[in-house]
This record gives sequence, C-alpha cells and structure tokens, in this order.
Amino acid sequence: MSKAMAVARMQLVTKWTYLGNPLVILAAAFLLSIAIFALIPVDEPKFGGGSQAPLWYFMVLGIQSMTLAFPFSQALSVSRRAFYLGTLGLFSVLAVAMTAIYLLGGIVERATNGWGVNGFFFALPWVADGPWYGTAVFYFTIMMFMFIIGFWFATIYKRWGTIGMLISLIGSAALLLGIVALATLNQWWGSIGFWFVQQTPLTMGAWAAALCVVLAGGSYLTLRRAIP
Repeated sequence: MSKAMAVARMQLVTKWTYLGNPLVILAAAFLLSIAIFALIPVDEPKFGGGSQAPLWYFMVLGIQSMTLAFPFSQALSVSRRAFYLGTLGLFSVLAVAMTAIYLLGGIVERATNGWGVNGFFFALPWVADGPWYGTAVFYFTIMMFMFIIGFWFATIYKRWGTIGMLISLIGSAALLLGIVALATLNQWWGSIGFWFVQQTPLTMGAWAAALCVVLAGGSYLTLRRAIP
C-alpha cells in the first residue's frame, strides 16, 4: 500500500495536469453555459450539456497517466502492480472530489433558481431527479469508466504499438457495428429502448461499475506485459 501511495504522489508531480486542468475545464464550461443561458429569452428552465466536458478529460488523464508516468515508474523499479493500484486509487479520489463538486453545484443551482437565469448546468433532468446517492454513483462511475478506457488504450499502445492500437480501435468499432446489426435484424430496439427507460442513475451507475471492473481487469493484464 505504501508503494501504491508513492505512485500516487509521483503522478501528482504534475499537479496542474491532474488537479488544475479538470477544474479549469469545468469552470470554463460552466461560465460559458451560464452566459448562453442568460442570452436565451425564455422563461422555461434551460439545460445544457457542458457539464460533461470534464468527464471526457478523464479519458485524456487515463492516457497521460500511462504514457507519461509508466516509463518513469519502471526506471525507479516500481512494480507494475503498485503502479496500477496507485494510479487507479489516485483517480478514484479525484473522481470522488469531482462528484462532490457536481452534487454541491446541483444544490446551489436549485437554491438560486438556476443561478438567477433559470439555467441548469449540474442538476440535469433524470441524472439529478432521484436520490443524491444515485446521482453520486452515476457521476463517479462515468468518470472512472472514461479514465479506464483511456488507460487501457494507452496500455495497448505500450504493449503492441501503433498496429495494436489500430487493431483494437477497428475491432471495437466492428464489435459495436455487429451489435447494432444484430439488434436491427432481430428487431430488438423496442426492448432495448424500454430497458433504458426503466433505468435510474443508480442502476446505470451499477451497470457502469460492473463494466469498469471488467475493463480494469483487462487493463491490468495488458499492463503486466506492457513495454515502458
């Protein structure tokens, strides 16, 4: 555990990358969204998708945490297991902190009638309609999902190079296309749509968490043979 914590501190040598950039992206998206809300001349509640911007950056962080820090950690004789646990633990803490910001932002939004312009950036429909812990689970798991996706693709690149990366991307696209084709041929879209309608932020977060466990296991197995 001490080695994993040392890896987390090593990752935070570039604090701006892991702490500053997500907050800057969130603040910029928030201010731009509020400015746009203020310019819309309607009295109805206004909602925007700007709050997803930091979530996409978590994928970038996953890539950077592998490509930038992994070679350095191996030069310091850090085990791959310690590197993996320390990196995953660090981003779990970051995801918890960002989730808390989203929850507090939603509370303030409701209390101020959408920041005085009836515009909602954090308290989005469906996501914030249920209990607070359902919203928290949803945001946390989505952030971790984006991070693990970026981390795994970077690990694939370190293990098999550009060719491996291209094959994995093409394979992922082919798999997705195959699923879409199968659902279309069997006329499953109605059932799929009904299933999604029945989900809540808590249940979707639970499904995302299960997927994160699978992806995390795959990324660790790939990391064991990655080349620094």
